[in-house]
Amino acid sequence: MKKILFLLLIVSLTAFGQRPEIHSEVIVNAPVSDVYNAWTTTEGIKTFFAPGGNIELKPNGFYEIYMLPEAEPGQRGADSMRVMAFEKDKMLAFTWNAPPYFPELRHQLTHVQIFFEPAGENKTKVTFIHDGFGTSPEWKKLHEYFTNAWTNVILPRLKQRFDEGPVDWSKIMNRKK
Repeated sequence: MKKILFLLLIVSLTAFGQRPEIHSEVIVNAPVSDVYNAWTTTEGIKTFFAPGGNIELKPNGFYEIYMLPEAEPGQRGADSMRVMAFEKDKMLAFTWNAPPYFPELRHQLTHVQIFFEPAGENKTKVTFIHDGFGTSPEWKKLHEYFTNAWTNVILPRLKQRFDEGPVDWSKIMNRKK
């Protein structure tokens, strides 16, 4: 009986201790260094992620992604985010925030890690992890939003960028108007 109760306690602690995270992988048809540079340079992120940004690849350097580069500071997208850690051609970690239409969570930061591994000749396996989410209903909405954004928009755009070429932001931005 004690063994069963102990096992139930372990299972319960494990189940309740889990926190929401986003975990996704994609194979990109490009060498690791090219994919790494797409994530770690301002010019690189403009080819698949967003039309603007400011990336300083150094500890605590800026990792700003501007979905709306013409908007006022603080409303452009991932303003004031920071590089947490990096290892050339292997890993990148940065802070991340909620979009402005999640005002309750906008000023709280989550954490993104991206790992880069060779996956054959001129192919890269990108492992993407976004964590740091709470469990309230508002946090759950944000988790759903980012699950869709990362897995159905950003990572496919990364793959498409190397299969077909850089994103033409003028076409996307004009379509939104």
